[in-house]
Amino acid sequence: MKILITGATGLVGQELIALLLENGNEIHYLTTSKSKIESKPNYQGFYWNLDQSIIDENCLMGVDAIIHLAGATVSKRWTTNYKQEIIESRTLSSNLLYNCLKNHPNQVKQIVSASAIGIYPDSLTQIYSEETKLVDDSFLGQVVVKWEESVDVFSRLNLKVCKLRIGLVLSNKGGALSEMVKPIKLGLGSPFGSGKQIQSWIHIHDLASMFQHAVQNQWEGVFNAVAPNPVTNTELTKTIAKSLGKPVFMPNIPKFAMKLVLGEMHQLLFSSQHVSSEKAEKNGFKFRFRDLAKTLDNLLT
Repeated sequence: MKILITGATGLVGQELIALLLENGNEIHYLTTSKSKIESKPNYQGFYWNLDQSIIDENCLMGVDAIIHLAGATVSKRWTTNYKQEIIESRTLSSNLLYNCLKNHPNQVKQIVSASAIGIYPDSLTQIYSEETKLVDDSFLGQVVVKWEESVDVFSRLNLKVCKLRIGLVLSNKGGALSEMVKPIKLGLGSPFGSGKQIQSWIHIHDLASMFQHAVQNQWEGVFNAVAPNPVTNTELTKTIAKSLGKPVFMPNIPKFAMKLVLGEMHQLLFSSQHVSSEKAEKNGFKFRFRDLAKTLDNLLT
C-alpha cells in the first residue's frame, strides 16, 4: 500500500513511518522544508507551503490513503498569534490537501487524521466515548472542533474519513513524558493541583499501530486513541517516579502557580478526561501496552 503522510517528521510521524516501512508499505510524505526532502526506495518526500498554498501534486501518484498528522504543537505558550497558528496549521493543511485531491486525478480512498481528546469537557466523573456530543468550552475544545470539521469535508470526494482522538502520548524520544521525567529525576516531582484529574494516555508504539490498523481496515468515523486504563495525575507521577527509582515527597503544585508560569496553556496539566478505548478494541485493535507501570518500564528502563 502507498500512503501519503503529513507531519512526517514529528514524534508520532517518525514512529509511524518506521512501522509502515517495516510492514512493506510505500511512503510519500509532505514537508515544509526543502532540505528534508529525501528520495529512497519506498520513501519519497514532497514540498508544500501552507502560507502560499503550494503543494507538489506528484505526492498523490499511486497513493491509496492519507495519514494527516500536521499541526503546530500545543505545548508552547499560547500567545494570541500562536493560538492562531495552532488552528491554521491544522485547518489550512487540510484545505490544501482537499484542493489538491479535488483538482488532480488520484486513487486515494481514505484519509485518517489525528485529532485530540481535548474536545471532551473537563470532568472528574464522566467517562467519554466517541458518542459523546459535548464539547469543552476551552480553546483546545474549539481547536479540535475546527480541526475535525476541516477533515470531514473529504467525504465530499467520496473518501472514507477517520479521526483518531489522541490522548497523552508516552514516548522516550520526546513529548510530554520527557518533560515529566526531568523534575522527578531531580527528586522534585509532584502532582499538579489536586492530582485527581484523569490522564488518558497511550504508548507511542500503540498509537502508530492504531494509525496503521485504521488504514489497513478502512476505519471510518471517530475513534479514541487511548490505552484501556487511564490513571490520575497522582498515579502517573508516582508510577514514573517508581520506574526511575525516585521518591515523590514534594507538595502538590498549585494551579495558580502554573497559570503564572504557563498562562492559558496550564489547562493541559489540569484538565481531566476519562476516555474509553472500547470502540477501537471492538473494531479489532489489540493494545500491546495496556498497563501504565509496564509501559513506563518499557520506556524508561
